Amino acid sequence: MTKLSHTLQLITAAVPLVLVGCQSAINAQNSAVQHNAAINTLAHHNQNSTSAPTQTLEQQALRIQRALANGNYASIINDIHPTRGVRVSMYAYVRPESDKTFSRAQFSQYLQESDIRFTWGEKDGSGKPLITPLPDYLQTWVHADVFDDKSTLTINDSQATGNSIDNLSKIYQNVDYVEFYHNGSEQYGGMDWRAMRLVFDEYQGKRYLVAIISDQWTV
Repeated sequence: MTKLSHTLQLITAAVPLVLVGCQSAINAQNSAVQHNAAINTLAHHNQNSTSAPTQTLEQQALRIQRALANGNYASIINDIHPTRGVRVSMYAYVRPESDKTFSRAQFSQYLQESDIRFTWGEKDGSGKPLITPLPDYLQTWVHADVFDDKSTLTINDSQATGNSIDNLSKIYQNVDYVEFYHNGSEQYGGMDWRAMRLVFDEYQGKRYLVAIISDQWTV
C-alpha cells in the first residue's frame, strides 16, 4: 500500500468520529436551549399565577352574597376567618353569648349534616324560637337572593332604620363591613325591607369573613 492510500484511509476513518463529535455537541446545545426555554416558561407561568389581582372588599362581599343567594354555601368556606370562625346573627343586635359561631370545619360539617338543627334565636313579635338546620337558615332567614340589582350596597355604613339596636361597631371594632339593603315594596309601605351585613377582619395580611348579620323590621 502506498503512503498516499494509507493517508486517505486514516482521513476517511476520522471523518465519522468528527461528525459524531459535532452531532453530540449540537444535541447537547439543543437540550440546553430546550431546558432553558422550559424554565423560562415555568417562571412566566408562576409569575402570572402570583400576580393575579387581589379582590377588593366590595368584590369579595359581592361574591359571597351571590354564593349565598345561589345556595353555593360551601364555596365561602375559605372566606371564613381561620381562627375566629363566622358568627351568625338573626338581627342587628349581635348577641355574642348566644349567637351561633362556626369554624370552617363546623360550617362544612353542618352543611352536609342537614338533619342537625340549631336554635338561632327568638323571632321578633311572636317570641318563638327559630330552630332549623344551617342550610335552611341561610336559605330562608339570611335570604340573600332578595338583594338584586335594585338593592344598594354600602361600605361601613348602614341604611337600615329598624327598631332593633345596631351594636355592630361595639362588638366588631377596627373591622370593615358591607351592607346589602333592600328597601322593601310599595305593597307593605317599605316595612318589608331587609339588610345583610357581611363583617370582615384581616388575618396574616388577608381579609376574612367573621360575621353574617341579618336585619329587618322589628316591633
